[in-house]
Amino acid sequence: MRSEIKHWASPPYVLPFVVFLLFLAQQRYLPLSPYVEFTVRDVVLAAVLFVFSRQIIQLRAVRRLETLVIGVAVFVVWVAPDVVLPAYRQHWLFQNFITGQISNTIPEDIIRSPLVLWPRIIQAVVLVPILEELFWRAWLMRWLINPHFEGIPLGAYQAASFWITAALFASEHGPYWDVGLIAGIAYNWWMVRTRSLGDCILAHAITNACLCGYVVATHHWEYWQ
Repeated sequence: MRSEIKHWASPPYVLPFVVFLLFLAQQRYLPLSPYVEFTVRDVVLAAVLFVFSRQIIQLRAVRRLETLVIGVAVFVVWVAPDVVLPAYRQHWLFQNFITGQISNTIPEDIIRSPLVLWPRIIQAVVLVPILEELFWRAWLMRWLINPHFEGIPLGAYQAASFWITAALFASEHGPYWDVGLIAGIAYNWWMVRTRSLGDCILAHAITNACLCGYVVATHHWEYWQ
């Protein structure tokens, strides 16, 4: 009975992220109207988080000022290469058959509609930081140390776990894998330093909020590909 309980410990951490990936895959092969896509995605992800994960979600940040700095710093790192060297991201290291191509698949007049824009912002600032931090920092970093991860405290450090998680987090971000790697290292380090899921969620949310503001202000919609 005890082993069965351990076996079912992972889904609350993993399921929301899997549902999110399924939505991304669905949009590639069975595209929906943007007016429907983001709203439906937000509702479903919020429902999955509430039903399956609400008991493990920790939103209280214990080091808010430092977390704010971390979040803003990751945002600066994210956009700096493209601001300083506009052609930087065109190199084959970033756009190739493995990482994919940078493209904006939604026409600007549609993505600027409040019916599309605000659900997209809510997804980036509220839902994605929760579901990704549950998966990457709260689950995978511990699971790689020991599959019976519940016995491993949040923020436990093991070199292989730390770097594998950072590398996989980078791979999730396609042509932005380089800044994704730096972000993964920063968030992993902050989890090790604070041992606080709430601080990592907040840092991730601040990064995404800054990026959303930058995208809307500059119309660099490719960051939302």
